[in-house]
Amino acid sequence: MSVVFAGLDAKVSGVQDQLERAFIEAPSVDDVCLTCSFQAEDVLLLKLALELRPDLPTLFLDTGYHFAETYAYRDRIAREWDVNLINLLPLTTVATQEAQHGLLYQTSPDRCCAARKVEPLFRAVANYKVWITGLRREQAKTRAALEESALFTLPGGKQVLKLSPLAQFSTADVWHACEDLSIPLLPLYARGYSSIGCEPCTSLPLDPGDARSGRWAGRKVECGIHIQAAR
Repeated sequence: MSVVFAGLDAKVSGVQDQLERAFIEAPSVDDVCLTCSFQAEDVLLLKLALELRPDLPTLFLDTGYHFAETYAYRDRIAREWDVNLINLLPLTTVATQEAQHGLLYQTSPDRCCAARKVEPLFRAVANYKVWITGLRREQAKTRAALEESALFTLPGGKQVLKLSPLAQFSTADVWHACEDLSIPLLPLYARGYSSIGCEPCTSLPLDPGDARSGRWAGRKVECGIHIQAAR
């Protein structure tokens, strides 16, 4: 075995250990959730978590603006892995939002993200004690100081334990681990996308050295959910 893959095996084992400790400390399935965008790191983490807790509540933000490929892939993985998938919906439909405010993702992407991502996710996460994410430090400068384990304060004041077991993983680590575990990936990667969100706000990367440069046309790098995670 190469040194590279030996190091990756150690990282994967470390993630499994973190997940196992979290599940032991929170024995009720209703105490822990995992958020999944169905991008590579999230699906890798989901695979590892389901081996330990098959009925783990898995939260997906259904903004109404995702790529058709994302919805199809989500449904495929949920079906094949028997995922306890919970689709989180915003308080208003796409049609209602556009009738009232026009195309917010063009005129005010922060407001659009707040309504269709931040509010529904925080509302759902408030029902749990532990929140598991696939965040990585390498993803963006805003995540460079990401902690693997930290208390996160929700808007209502409740604190949850936010775990990011893949914090130290590089993009190469994620891809190698997915290959090793025979995890099929979202087909949009094959078309050149490197960070995938809502279709209107996702393009091919503008900067080949910055995976998230194709998000929001470079106008911002975070939707607002994980801002507190960067200290």
